[in-house]
Amino acid sequence: MRSGFVAIVGRPNVGKSTLLNAMVGTKVSITAPRPNTTRFTVRGVVHAPGAQAVVVDTPGLHKPRSELGSRLNATALGALGDVEEVVAVLDATAPVGPGDRLVLERTAEGLAAGGRVLVAVNKRDRARPRQVLDRLAEAARTVEAISPGLAGRTEYFPVSARTGQGVPALVDALLQGLPEGPPYYPAGTVSDLPQAVAVAELVREQLLRSARDELPHSIACVVTEWEWPRIRCEILVERESQKPIVIGRGGERLKAVGSAVRAQLDPAVYLELFVRVERDWQRRGDALDRLGY
Repeated sequence: MRSGFVAIVGRPNVGKSTLLNAMVGTKVSITAPRPNTTRFTVRGVVHAPGAQAVVVDTPGLHKPRSELGSRLNATALGALGDVEEVVAVLDATAPVGPGDRLVLERTAEGLAAGGRVLVAVNKRDRARPRQVLDRLAEAARTVEAISPGLAGRTEYFPVSARTGQGVPALVDALLQGLPEGPPYYPAGTVSDLPQAVAVAELVREQLLRSARDELPHSIACVVTEWEWPRIRCEILVERESQKPIVIGRGGERLKAVGSAVRAQLDPAVYLELFVRVERDWQRRGDALDRLGY
């Protein structure tokens, strides 16, 4: 039996969460077309005959502008020292830039001795073949420049997390590189995310998707009551003026969000959504501690 832990790292919006879902074969991490959608280390479990990989989705590495941003970076970097392998995700549609180099540098610094790196050049379905080849070559040159020693332990894969192209080859290589060990989770387990956190994340995902550019990114969701089948989830914003954006005209947006979330839960669930102001929560350590960041 082979088993071990793998971290997915990358700058914001390169498709890390979508890739995790594709690797596991089902949705375990929320996705949205907004930077820093992922705020928790979400673990997805990949099962195969004779092998199991626990794959950790991490927040995108970025230049922080708040205490929350600093904590998200620390969360992502903290995952590197506890894994056997790292999947570093790059965007096939854009040149390898300073943000990507930072990801690869931090990977080289934080990965345990002997650990492997699998560079996944994502969004191949949106890029021309020449672009994909250029990104693979740029990535290889960057890794060689950063750490010649790491270059010998790095493999490269063009993938599309959205369509699944190239993902099986990435997963096969990942599983083959794991050390011998016992399974960490029973067969059939796809994630260890607590149910309350999973529901709150589904609410936040739908809010990000429904409002897009309208909705401020300074929003958090937390389940405050769980008395099955009744679940109460609070949506926190930083200013009073942001509440109407979340609620929508006549409550339409909040109703639509609730309906979309309920469609993904047990039909018996009664989901209540409330919006309240938690002033400047992104910059307050006490609020971040309370929210679990």
